[in-house]
Formats: sequence, structure tokens, C-alpha cells
Amino acid sequence: MKAARFSRFGGPEVLQIVDLPDPHPGPGQVRIAVRAAGVNQSDWKKRSGLMDQELPQTMGYEAAGIVDELGEGVADAAIGDRVFGFSADGAAQAELAVLSHYAPVPSSLGFAAAAALPAAIETATRALDQLGLASGSTLLISGASGSVGSAAVQLAVARGARVIGTASPANHEYLRSLGAEPVTYGDGLAGRVRALAPDGVDLALDVAGSGVLPELIELAGGPEHVLTIADFDGARQHGVRFSRGDAGRAVDALSGIGELIGSGRFALPVVQTFPLAEVAEAHRASEDGHVHGKLVLLVD
Repeated sequence: MKAARFSRFGGPEVLQIVDLPDPHPGPGQVRIAVRAAGVNQSDWKKRSGLMDQELPQTMGYEAAGIVDELGEGVADAAIGDRVFGFSADGAAQAELAVLSHYAPVPSSLGFAAAAALPAAIETATRALDQLGLASGSTLLISGASGSVGSAAVQLAVARGARVIGTASPANHEYLRSLGAEPVTYGDGLAGRVRALAPDGVDLALDVAGSGVLPELIELAGGPEHVLTIADFDGARQHGVRFSRGDAGRAVDALSGIGELIGSGRFALPVVQTFPLAEVAEAHRASEDGHVHGKLVLLVD
């Protein structure tokens, strides 16, 4: 099969499409003929040597496609099913991928839209669970217009929370469409939030990692009410919890998202697609940092 891989750390130019042996599913897993694979910031961080240090490395943790092989004991999928989910071995940007956690593609979605879901909804769900978000709470999300941020907005609104989200003015109308009250990020953030919530907020989620943890702590009444998925050093400095997947993933979010999508309460835009052969260009767009929504690779 064809797959994206790099054999040295560096810029997007180190990425190659190579021939690799076809993978096969283990117990409880399925293999899919990949039709679309999501691109995330962790991809270029891996490629740059900021994460795993092994070489060579394959790419991609989320994909959607058609089941073409079943692992031992699989009873909730059949050959030919359309599914989306996670590649445990980080090799989803390929013609074939083994999924360790998966769910049926919602009937209203194509493969590109489905491939955009897993990482965003798992990360957002995990963060909201760890914060203990409940109906009636007021939640501030810093970095609310990206893929994880917009997923967190919609999932929080679905739980009955009031959501205030930071974004550039150009994305304020988008946040309103998701059910959030937008505020502009940057200097004076605390004052703008207090104009909407004079007593502050109950909880705060940092998705952007832009150095705002002190302001979030002030607004939420203490570091115990704040969680970040993007600022590891800041979390350690300010006593804020840092959420990471190896502490337990919220994979059940995959099977629950279909109902929200079907009822019109959840949508995640795919802003740009690339053929698998142009994975380097997708990395450049992701690393640029101005992506609103998701980048997705398409596999013929």
C-alpha cells in the first residue's frame, strides 16, 4: 500500500509517499480502505522532531473509509461498512489503515467530513469531562474557532452550558452560529469577558496555548477550574491541569456524535482537502496556524 512517511526530521519536504506492507487488524480491530484521513497539528510536530523520536514514522491518527478486513472477535462491523475512527499505530494517512476504535459514519456525512471528526471530538469531550462541565455552567473557551475549539463549543452547548469563546473578530459570527458568545482575544481579554459575565466564569478551557492561563485563572476563580490542552509549560507553572490522551481517551464520543449531527446540533467544517500525494502541502497549511476547521487528505 501507499502511505505517508518520513525518515528524518525536518520541514514538510521530508515527507514521502512510500510502499509499505499491507497492515492487518488484531483482535477487536478493523481494517479500512481509507477514503479520507484527517491532518492535525500533532502531525507536523512529530515530523519536526518535537514529539516521538523514532525513525522512520508513518503519519495520521484519524481516518474514514470502508471496512475490508475484520479482526478476531469483531461483531459490531461488517465488510463494506462505512466507518471512521482512530489508528492506534498512527498510520492513517495511507491507502489502508487499521482502526482500534471506530463507529459508523453518520448517514448525512461524506468520508472527508467523517475523517475530520475523531481527534476533535475526542479531545473536546475529554477536556469537558475532566473539567466536570454540567448544565447551567458558564464555560470560557480560549481558541474557540479552530477544529477542537468549535467542537468543544458545540458539545458544551449540547450539555446545557453557556459558552463564551475567544476568536478574532472575523470568526465572531461563526462562533455565534455555534451557540457561543464571542469575545476578541488579546490584551484586555478579562475586561471583555467580564462585560458578558460580571462575576467571571465557572470553568475555562485553553485550546490555543497563547499564554492566557493567568487571565483564565482569574476569571474562573482558581487554577482548579481551568484546563489546557495546548500549554504544557504554562500548566506546570500555574498549577493548571494539562489534558493528554495517554491519561485516558474519550473514545466513546465517536459513537455518540451521530445523534448530535443528525439533529443538527453538531457540524465541523472541512476547510481544505488535498490528495494523499500532496501531504506536504497539507502540512504547510496546518503549520501556518491560520486554519479554521479541518484539513483532510483524500485517498482514491
